[in-house]
Amino acid sequence: MADIPLPSRSTTRTASPLTRTRRFLHEYGWGYAFILPSMLIFTAFILIPVIWALIISFQSDNFAFNGTWVGFKNYINAFTTQNGVFGQAILNTLYYTVITVIANVLIALILAGLIQGRHKYVRTFFLAAFYLPAVTSAVITAIVWKWIYNSEYGFLNYLLSLVHLGPVRWLSNPDIVLNSITLSTVLTIPATGVVLLNAAMGSIPPEFYEAATIDGAGPIRRWWHITLPLIRSSLLYIVVLYTIASFEVFEKVFIMVPAGVGNSAQVMVTQIYQSGFQQFRYGLASAQAFILFLMIAAVAVVQFRLLRSDVEY
Repeated sequence: MADIPLPSRSTTRTASPLTRTRRFLHEYGWGYAFILPSMLIFTAFILIPVIWALIISFQSDNFAFNGTWVGFKNYINAFTTQNGVFGQAILNTLYYTVITVIANVLIALILAGLIQGRHKYVRTFFLAAFYLPAVTSAVITAIVWKWIYNSEYGFLNYLLSLVHLGPVRWLSNPDIVLNSITLSTVLTIPATGVVLLNAAMGSIPPEFYEAATIDGAGPIRRWWHITLPLIRSSLLYIVVLYTIASFEVFEKVFIMVPAGVGNSAQVMVTQIYQSGFQQFRYGLASAQAFILFLMIAAVAVVQFRLLRSDVEY
């Protein structure tokens, strides 16, 4: 059978723009039509507001596109005005992020590993139980922890009274308030991490563990040399997810410590909220928001370089 000649590049290039457009729509039109509603919503409620906020960050507290441009003044003022509160908020956010991300990832790894070897019904029960807090409102969780930390009749001080220890001002002592907020996050089961890491561990072929056992590898060596390398992609997603959530912590701080306790409990998002919605300094708030965005992006890039994996199985 004679080969059918394919159209040359010159023939394709000489086609009119209208013909190329019709051909493109004929091949890909339905696909773009299906994603068009989502793209319109994304553009109207995310892309345009982000671009507008970027423009406002270079203006002097003006919502208009033709407002007074001040260049990088708002970015400089973020660190030089307000008695350095934003700098303290950055340090508090980094402290909170490092501790909560490390703790949540370790707890998720341990719980996922312990659940993985159980019977499927037992595993399903524990996964559902651990995931239940994830569907609870963050505001409700913060209110519960606020009552637990109550200095007069909170549950935590009640436990201390059983061992004859005096009450602790968990949320009013500036020396420990940030640690109290951090502890409340650490003690909350990282539901998403447990579920995703458990699924990743369940997808590892059991033959790998059987071969390692035959070669004399113990549980710790199997965990270190088989489990961890093969779940790095899921681990990367969990680390990035928890890092972003920790950088953007707001509800817990705002509910548990509404007065702020000086600057001891200030984080970046609470500073953005105060600048924009209490002081009405929209240019400064937008600049602070983009500083937060750049920090999250930089940390995410580092995490991708450290944890990315090309392993397939």
